[in-house]
Amino acid sequence: MTQKPARPLSRRLFLRSASLIGCSAAAWPLLSPVTFASAPGDARLVVIILRGAMDGLDVVRPIGDPDYATYRHASLTNGKTDPALNDFYALHPAMADLMPLWKAGELGFAHAVATPYRDKRSHFDGQDILEAGTGLDVPQPQVRDGWLNRMLQAMPDLQSDTAYAVGRDEMKVIEGSAPSMSWAPKTQLRLSDQSQRLLERIYEDDPLFHAASQEAIEISARLEAEKEAQATGMARPAIKGQAAQLAGFAASRLREDTQIATFSIGGWDTHRNQRNVLAGRLGDLSGAILALKSGLGRDWGKTTVLAMTEFGRTARENGTGGTDHGTGGALIMAGGAIRGGQVYGHWPDLADHALFEQRDLMPTADVRAYAAWAMRGMFGFEKGLLESTVFPSLDMGDDPKIIS
Repeated sequence: MTQKPARPLSRRLFLRSASLIGCSAAAWPLLSPVTFASAPGDARLVVIILRGAMDGLDVVRPIGDPDYATYRHASLTNGKTDPALNDFYALHPAMADLMPLWKAGELGFAHAVATPYRDKRSHFDGQDILEAGTGLDVPQPQVRDGWLNRMLQAMPDLQSDTAYAVGRDEMKVIEGSAPSMSWAPKTQLRLSDQSQRLLERIYEDDPLFHAASQEAIEISARLEAEKEAQATGMARPAIKGQAAQLAGFAASRLREDTQIATFSIGGWDTHRNQRNVLAGRLGDLSGAILALKSGLGRDWGKTTVLAMTEFGRTARENGTGGTDHGTGGALIMAGGAIRGGQVYGHWPDLADHALFEQRDLMPTADVRAYAAWAMRGMFGFEKGLLESTVFPSLDMGDDPKIIS
């Protein structure tokens, strides 16, 4: 029987309850949430939100454009060889560990993409528009659900555990009336048998928190079992790095009933010292993608990973070795279900006259269209539903055939 959706727990309610159940509330501001949902079928979808505006021009470098070297002198004089993707594009060297995926057709990119957001270049507004999936260039306060949740609402026989959220970064992309589950790493429920019985007694008449607390207890017990398995050598070695840990936990759930996972990786706002800061972030992202591949095992073959950011960055570097908020950027795609080994999209040129407002990479495609085509290829949604309900006012255009 399909469960009714449950409202997410408020932070106030969680913190009040944490003192009772022994949760590490001191770690609260440092947590990054992972959100999951179960859906019919075998396809797996992972959406990674890269908060802070990743510089797509530095990640997927258009070295074949004659203006690129002029704009990005500091980025290119790093003494390392950029892995070639083709005659026109090269990959940032910090992502060199992903080149085997590129060669295997399990890594791809779409360049010169953006949401409809323009001009103001605010992180808050840009992330809101990205996760809400709206077709307007200003946030819509009345739109309270995200495009992943609207996709879930359209799935028949949807099943999910009770929803609850922990952590500073709320994943609007999956919020809404369709049920989903939220969990944050390093949040542990240390309950004695007596404490557990007390908790159940206190909230037995509160269906919202009773269901959520039972789910939290169950997940905590499962994590403890996995930790014990790690200690006895009966499980895969633990993965270092927070992003990789998020991905590793996501993979463990995706091997079971969960088929949709989303989490965020922050720190992409590179106004200064971009060479070093971006290299660290890309290393974390690469580790997360490799952790998904390793953890998913044979399920990797039916998995699509979309790593999306709110907007790109300026074509030219600034005076502090960084870049400022821009417009066009890049989408990163991975997984055994994608047609990788390609950089999708129409390149707009970096000449001054071709730049958006003579400062940013001109977007030539809506990043939502790639997400929509991925959903159509994976789950078989009708194009009309995707263009009107999941992504309002979207014109998907021609099928880029990103799903194999």
